[in-house]
Formats: sequence, structure tokens, C-alpha cells
Amino acid sequence: MSSGGVTSGPTDDPVEAARQAAEQAEQVAAEARRRADELAAAAQEAATAAREPEPAPAPAPAPVPEPTSIVETVQAGYAFDGPALELGVLVVDGEPEPAAPVRIPVGMLNRHGLVAGATGTGKTRTLQLMAEQLSAAGVAVFAADIKGDLSGLSVPGESSPKLLERCAGIGQDWEPAGTPTEFFTLGGRGTGVPVRATVESFGPVLLARVLDLNTTQESSLSLVFHWARKAGRPLVTLADLRAAVQHLVSAEGKADLTDLGGLSKATAGVILRELIGFADGGADVFFGTPQIRTEDFLRVDEQGRGIVSLLELPSVHDQPALFSTFLMHLLTQLFSDLPEVGDLDRPKLVFFFDEAHLLFRDASKDFLETVAQTVRLIRSKGVGIVFVTQTPKDVPADVLAQLGSRVQHQLRAHTPDDAKALRATVSTYPHSTYDLAEVLTQLATGEAVVTVMSEKGAPTPVAWTRLRAPQGSMEPAPPEHVAAAVAASP
Repeated sequence: MSSGGVTSGPTDDPVEAARQAAEQAEQVAAEARRRADELAAAAQEAATAAREPEPAPAPAPAPVPEPTSIVETVQAGYAFDGPALELGVLVVDGEPEPAAPVRIPVGMLNRHGLVAGATGTGKTRTLQLMAEQLSAAGVAVFAADIKGDLSGLSVPGESSPKLLERCAGIGQDWEPAGTPTEFFTLGGRGTGVPVRATVESFGPVLLARVLDLNTTQESSLSLVFHWARKAGRPLVTLADLRAAVQHLVSAEGKADLTDLGGLSKATAGVILRELIGFADGGADVFFGTPQIRTEDFLRVDEQGRGIVSLLELPSVHDQPALFSTFLMHLLTQLFSDLPEVGDLDRPKLVFFFDEAHLLFRDASKDFLETVAQTVRLIRSKGVGIVFVTQTPKDVPADVLAQLGSRVQHQLRAHTPDDAKALRATVSTYPHSTYDLAEVLTQLATGEAVVTVMSEKGAPTPVAWTRLRAPQGSMEPAPPEHVAAAVAASP
């Protein structure tokens, strides 16, 4: 008999013997099936291995190249094919490296730029250096001479041992040279060809900015301009505008604006008071005829050098909102008058916008949108703009984002506001190996941190740069020289 299904031994019982034989046969068959499955699996693995190639050995790690030196990086980053302005040379460990020049492609200056830095750090000399070279490249220049010391570029500079030593250190073969210059002045206040604008061409948006009007008052002023155009009443002087406002709140004139919502006496009173104060401050001389023609700023001389147009502004230093807005008016006129030309190999005009923070301070949203749109679109008219101010934070983000080239002179961090401005400036630069927060406070006069837009439209490496010396005088031109130039002006 079996116990627990296991055969205990042979038996004489035929039935039991048959059952034991059947169990043994089933066990043998199960073992055969298990072996067959193992053999089939082994065969499948062998077939798969035969089809797949042996894995390639892992490649040896590539050798890590030695890091490129800052000199080689700058040499490669500022090697341009087309004409370029020579700004200066790289500074390495406090010493200039003439083998690594820092430059701006002339063709990229229609992508705009920024020259920034604290007072007395060399911004004006950088502006002069760029203006001289642009003129030599056949590009006309417009610049506001805020302090009256840019006029020196019109006469050759004077040599000195200190100047020649500095130039020798950066590999500059310095020679004195003057630049063809036209002198203009707002409204005839000062020495220069008078620059004026009609009130109508100035427009309500810019005028509201100068008069510090709120949104409602600006809208009402726009209504006055609209009525004057429809009625055929030219607005040439501030007196013309005052007369129009007075007419529209008079018994006779009220009906003229009935369909347009009318003009409240209270708002008209504010506009009139601001216009009277504006005129009493001397601003009335800036409005009138003849109005300057924008093509007068796009001239070259007989030698093909671009003429530098300097607008003298010291006489209106007490009206900063006026002269900064007047500069914006000139840009707006250029945008309106010039045809579309697309991307030229060099700009027709580079417009230096000095003391740019005065334009944006406390400006309305609509005004800032107008400025940003003009900056964005005027490139296609062949005009480049370089804003000159103290810190990048003086320029709205929408405008700053459109500035391709940056020349940042020293910043100071003596106060919490200074420190905040320094951090904001550092955040606007591409990644670099410099500790910019430290470098920007260590720059000497005539040094700057530079990054520009390359000919391919990419930012160049950030470079601590010792700038070249201008070839014109770094002192104001003699008054008799300016007077003679104005008398000879066409």
C-alpha cells in the first residue's frame, strides 16, 4: 500500500500495481516537460545573442581642454569683419592688454546702446570718442551738449606726456584731430543755429509730459489739438494754444466740442495756468517757426565724414523736463520723416540721448509706451540711439531690453540706494567670470565694463576695458571758434 501518495514498494495486487505504475509514469513525464522547457529557454537566449552584436566598449572620456584665457576669449569675441569703433583694450590684473581690443561693430549701432556711470567717471569722453569715430566712418551724429564741454571735439586735442603715456599703454597711435561740427541751440538761447518746433508738431503727449498734466488733463489737451486740426487753426506758438483753449470754454466755442464730450472749465483752467507758467519760464522761445528740418541732422562733409550736430543746452539747465522732452520730440520727428530702409550696413544717424533719466522720471505709462515704441521701430529708419545716464535702472525695462551695446563706467555704493542700483546693474549683464559687483566699484576714470552686440546678433564677452583717448580737445571749444562755425553754417 502507499502512504501519502508515495509508493512503498512492490505489491501483488494488480490494481495497486497499475496505480503505482501510472504515478511513476506521470512523474517521469513532468520531469521531461521541465527539462524540455529549460532547453527551449536556453535555445531562445542563444538565438537572441546570435542576432545582437556585442556591446561596444565604453569610449574613453574625452580630454578636458584647458580653459581659454580671458585674452583669447576677448580676442575671439570682438573680432569683427566689418568696420568697428575702437573703444579700448582689455584690462588684465590691472594692466592693459593691447593684444585684446574691445570694439563695437558700426552696423550694430542701429540696435541702440547705453553709456552709464556715476558723475565724473568719463561718460562724456566716451560719448566724444564714439562720435569722432562715427563721423570718420561717414555716420552723422546728433548729441545734446548738456554741460557745454562736448564742443571740444570740433578742434584738435592737445598732446601731453600723461596723455601719450596712457595711449602708448593701450597701443593707441594718438594724433590730434577735429571733427566737422554744427552747433544748434534751443530757441536761440545760446550760441548756435536756433532749433524750434511748432506746438502742433510737438503734440499733446509730449506737451502734457512737459506741463506735468494728469491723464484726464492730457486727454483734454488732445481734444484741443484734434479740434484745431479739424478747424484749420494752426498751433504754432504757445499763445496759439492758449487762444484755442480759451475759445473752447467760451460761450461761442462750447458748441464746437459738444459732439466730442466738451472741455470742462476746471480742466481748461489747469491747462491755461500751466501754459502761462511754462511761457513765463522762457519756454515760449522754443516754439515757433522756422522749424528745424530733420534732414539737416543727416549730412556729411566733402570728405565723406558725418557731421556732428551739437545741441547746446546749458541755458535751459533749470528746465530739465523741457530739454529731455524736446530731444524726444526730435526723435519722434525723425521717425515720422524718414523712410523705411531696413537693416543698413551702418546707420544714417546715431542719436546720443544724454541725461536720459530726466526723460523717464515720473513719466506716465502712455508716455513710456510712446518712447519704447519709437526706440523699437526707429531702427528700421536707419537711426541708432545711445542713452547716456548714470545707471541702467534709470531706463525703463522695455527700453533697456532693446539696447544692444553697453559701456558701464564706475558705479559708487556709498548709500543703500547706490547699493541697490549696483545690484540692479549687475543683474542686467550676461554671465561672466567677473565679480561685477566688485569690479564696477573699482573701475578707474576712463575705464568701463563693456559688452556689445556682435555682427551675428549675439552679446560679446563682458570685458573690463581701458578706453582710448578722443582725438579732439577734452576742453570746451573757444567761444570765437563756435561763433565762427555758426556764422559759416549753411
